[in-house]
Parts: sequence; C-alpha cells; structure tokens
Amino acid sequence: MTTERPPDDAPAGPRAQARLRTVRPDGTPVYGHPTRLGMPPVLVTRIDSDVEHSHLDHRHVHDFLVLVYVEQGGGTVVLNGQDTPLRDGDVLAVPPGQAIDSATLAGFHHCRAWSVAFTPDAVPSLASVSPLAWGHHPLLALFALATLPAGASTKVPDAERPRWSAWLTELSDELSEPGRLGARDAVSALLTRILIGAARLAPSAPAPPDPLVTRVFDEIEATFREPVSAVDVARALGYTAGYLTTVVRERTGRTLLEWITERRMTEVRRMLRDTDLPLGVVAARTGLRDATYLVRRFKDRYGVTPDRWRRSERV
Repeated sequence: MTTERPPDDAPAGPRAQARLRTVRPDGTPVYGHPTRLGMPPVLVTRIDSDVEHSHLDHRHVHDFLVLVYVEQGGGTVVLNGQDTPLRDGDVLAVPPGQAIDSATLAGFHHCRAWSVAFTPDAVPSLASVSPLAWGHHPLLALFALATLPAGASTKVPDAERPRWSAWLTELSDELSEPGRLGARDAVSALLTRILIGAARLAPSAPAPPDPLVTRVFDEIEATFREPVSAVDVARALGYTAGYLTTVVRERTGRTLLEWITERRMTEVRRMLRDTDLPLGVVAARTGLRDATYLVRRFKDRYGVTPDRWRRSERV
C-alpha cells in the first residue's frame, strides 16, 4: 500500500488508492478517499478471492463510506473486532471510522463481490446537506444502522440480484472512462440508484438517535463557522475534551475534532463549488484562520489546492 501523493496536475486513475490521512493513538491508520478531479468521489473495486487483487493487508480505518455487495460465495469480515458473516446476495454498509482487521478477506472462498467507496457529496441531493445530518438521510438508511459495532448488512432478493450486478458493472465502466460525455452525471446517477436500492432493503424502523451525539452535532452546527476547538465544544456541553472525544469516537467512529473538521471542509467545498468568493472569505466563513491555512488544510486532506478543485468542479 502506497500513500505517496501524486503531483497536483496528475489525474487519479479509476483504481486510485486511498490516501493516508492520520494515525490513531493505537497505531491504526486512517485512510481518506482518493481525489479524482472532475469526477464524483466514488471508487469501485471488483473483489475476486480466487484472483490476486490489491487490498490493504493490515488493520485500518476508512474516512469514507463503503458499501459491499456479494455476488457469489462469502466469508467473514472483522469490523471493530467483531465477526460479520457475508453470503450470496448480502449488502454490507461500513460507515467511516470502523476498524477493518488485517487479512479480512483471507477467509473468503470462491467469492465474487463489489466494493463501492464514496463520500456522500458524490450524490447531488446530499452535496448541500450537512455531514452532521447524513446519518438521518433516507438514502443512507443502511449506514445509520451500521454505526453498531458489527456494521449493518441485509440481503438482496434473488430476483433483484442481476440488477445489482448490472448497476455495479455500469458504474465501474463509467468510472473507467472519465472523459466520456456525461460520465460524471452517470456516476452520480448510478450511485444514487444503488443507495436507493440499499435503503429500500434497510429495516423500516430507523435506529433511535443518540442523545449525546445529537447534542454534540447541534453544538458543532451552531458554532463551526467560528474559530472553535474541540475544547470549546466540550466545555459548552459540560464535558472535558478528552472524555467527549472518546465517547464520540466510540459512538460514531470519528473524534470530536474530526467532526468539526468534516463540517468545515464540507462547507468549504460547497462554497468553492457554488460561489466565486475568494479564499480569504471562504476561510473566514468556515472557522479557518485565513486563506493560507485553508489551502494547507485542504491540500493535506484532498491532495489538491482549493483553486484547482474549484476549477475541476466547473468543467
């Protein structure tokens, strides 16, 4: 697994690898979604356990959403130390922050599956939604349940499985030719269709909201445009930053600071995409110090400068 970043002018290929973002205190690396300029943040991988394939071979965490569909065969994945069996037709939702143990595919035999890695703003109807509200959006219903330690899985009915295979094959084909007319819109539309299919398979009764997480998210939403820190949010709720950070990570897969950063960077991307405001104004309106700091944080997170990302979104 390489974590070297390509130069800013190098386009990421359809099999671009995840980028190392940070390392947790216990040594678990956290990988961010690769950036492909001019295309939605979606990456599709065909998994065939009988064929050598690229896969992270150590315990790791994704800072993006992953949906796995098993066409044939199966095995067991290990999420946050708990075994999750998968069989023909199963769909597994893995939200950000869940630890995937090393050699998680080693127990799969004669298995063919698909993995779709994405961030919610790949879907137009989610692009302007706060990441603090993603867990309650109907399209991500299966991921809302997946905040449980062992994730959430459901089964595609036999009659619908050819349709799922066709969607994923077409999605992979569109991603393989980013220069094709309409590829970007096709990718977003196909991902939306897949998420609708997954949401329809989720139990009708949504998971009840966590009262503490709700309070944390409400406080972040109210203050992220100001230069607040994790300490400030924790103090406002009557907790120490260390305690609240630990609890939030246990319940959501992300730390308090990571949620503040996620909210800010989602708003930065929205403003870059939808406005012509200079970077200094964008920084001031998203709780960041100045344009220089914004550029550094944006490039560190996405591998490209804000200006280059903005231009690619308007092609």
